[in-house]
Amino acid sequence: MSALETGSEEVEVERILLKGPAGPIDAIHARPLGMPSSGVVLHPDILGIRPLFDDLASRLASQGFAVVSPNPFSETPATELESLDAAARLGMVKDLKDEIQLGSLEAAADYLVVNDGVSEVAVIGFCFGGMYALKAAASGRFDRAVAFYGMIHAPDAWRSETLADPLDGISSACPVLAIFGGVDSWTPAEDVAELRVALAAVAGSEVVVYPEADHGFVHDPDRPAHREDDSADAWSRVLAFLR
Repeated sequence: MSALETGSEEVEVERILLKGPAGPIDAIHARPLGMPSSGVVLHPDILGIRPLFDDLASRLASQGFAVVSPNPFSETPATELESLDAAARLGMVKDLKDEIQLGSLEAAADYLVVNDGVSEVAVIGFCFGGMYALKAAASGRFDRAVAFYGMIHAPDAWRSETLADPLDGISSACPVLAIFGGVDSWTPAEDVAELRVALAAVAGSEVVVYPEADHGFVHDPDRPAHREDDSADAWSRVLAFLR
């Protein structure tokens, strides 16, 4: 996670159980040792919470934020989930329920308010988590939302009666910072243009496109798609947006 610099705050990181809408949710919790400036709920990518997100939560906490990152597949037993690769998990998305996914994010926000004493909570998501950040932005629960290369329209393979389209209600969202790669097939240019038009009515929102970047270019430096300079610029925008 080299592009997100470690801040000046000492931090503590732990695993917790949240009380979610469908039962317990395992989650990462990180916070600065001093009083956090605000809270961040972190929705991971399709591979879920793992050491990469422990590190990211820690780095965000070192910048002064209290952070919770919940497991997006909390209804799947941990022993089964560990054996599923990215392709298998992508196939599970159509069976997810927005009520549970958004309820999990809201439970994480409530935890930050109650346990860390923050008054404002933002949501950040990556890939399919970025799609849920767009949905959460319109939920009324969050003060700000950052969507990293989140699907603007749900792919055909994910469409179901339990998953709303990410653009539903976006015109009434909290301020959104949406970050995309210009050659990302998951977020085609026409979809990005549609989101840009929708967010024009949402004060404080911005859509940023890095022309040569592909999907997943920011959050995992081990991916071939990672672009160090673009990633560093994106994180500087995010920190300024959250503050």
